[in-house]
This record gives sequence, C-alpha cells and structure tokens, in this order.
Amino acid sequence: MIRADDLHRSYSIGRKTIEVLHGMSLHIRKGEKVFLCGPSGAGKTTLMYTLAGLERPQSGRVEVAGRDIYALSLRARALFRNRMMGFIFQNYMLMPELTALENASMATAIAGREATAEVRALLKRVGLQERENHLPNELSGGEQQRVAIARALAHDPEIIFADEPTGNLDSHNGDEVLDLLFELAGERGKTLVIVTHDPRIAARGDRTLVIRDGVVVDERG
Repeated sequence: MIRADDLHRSYSIGRKTIEVLHGMSLHIRKGEKVFLCGPSGAGKTTLMYTLAGLERPQSGRVEVAGRDIYALSLRARALFRNRMMGFIFQNYMLMPELTALENASMATAIAGREATAEVRALLKRVGLQERENHLPNELSGGEQQRVAIARALAHDPEIIFADEPTGNLDSHNGDEVLDLLFELAGERGKTLVIVTHDPRIAARGDRTLVIRDGVVVDERG
C-alpha cells in the first residue's frame, strides 16, 4: 500500500541545517497497523506527513497504491489524498463552530458527496448518536477524538494516518479510542499508520518501526 525509498528531508535554522529524514526507506502492506515510534524530534511526524503527500521530501520517492504521489500536481495530489487517506490528530482539529455531525461530514463535503446517513451511522458506532448536534467545546476530549475518528472514516479512505491520537487523553480514554479505531479500521480493511512516543501503545500494532535521528533503527512485530 505504501512504499518509501531513500527519503531525505532537512530544515535550515539560521546557519544550521538539521536533517530530519536521513535516507529513510520502508514499506507498509494493505491492512497493516503500523506504529512509528521514537523520541521527540526523531522524525516521526515529518515521516508521516511525507508518506501522506503533505510534505515533499528533498529527495526520494513515495508510492501509495502504486502511484508516485510527488509526481502528481498539487491539485491531483490533493484529490488523491482526499480519496485515499483519512487523518486523526492529537489536538482533534475540529472546527469550533461546527457540530459533531458537521465536523464528521467535512471530508465527504469536500469530496462533493452527501453522506449524512453514513456519517450518522459512524457517530452511532463511536457512541455519539446523542451528541451529534453538540459543538466541540461541549464535548470531552475523548468524545472529540471519537468525532475525529468518524471524520477520518466517513469518506471510506484506504489509509488512516494518526499523529499521537491519544496524546491528549488519559490512559483509560486513550485505550478506548485505540480500541475503537482498531475495531472500525479492521472491519473495513483499512491500513493504519500511527505516530506515537509511547512503546506501550506501539506494542498493539502489527509492526513497530522505531525511528531515531531520521532513520529506522529497529523493527518489531
């Protein structure tokens, strides 16, 4: 499903150059639950954004479902990303003025598709059928992340990228959110790529890629 070869990405801060990805290569099979694990600053989030077509590498190649995504135009890449990928973030990234139902419908709305019934069914699956008309500030952190899961799955993407999805939750709510994500993704045969710094969480995946200083230093599972 995802293949990356010899990725390099660096940033300049003043006169200093920091290499974040240092010849990174990996593959992720369809339907796998893969965790990108490592300390802060290891390059996990940069790698995830690069695999998702959000951050172009300075060199190297990323193929998703056989497509070289950085050979696509910006518009074509955005359309491909909207069709193929869903995203879940640590800070939920919900629009504060929209209800849970409206937030969960955003990806389908961007795609120009009316899917209210499907989104309502997803909100019911994540336990929020009674909260669909509530704004984000009326929801707990765990409930907001459940809305984000529904949003990520609503347009039926092949891949879900999640950046520290339990980072703002206590361990109980974090475990419940992961259980829910694994259950829904498993039922639909989705590929999961999840960034975490927590080895306990990473142990729940099919594979863990341990990243340090921009390279994979260990692979488990």
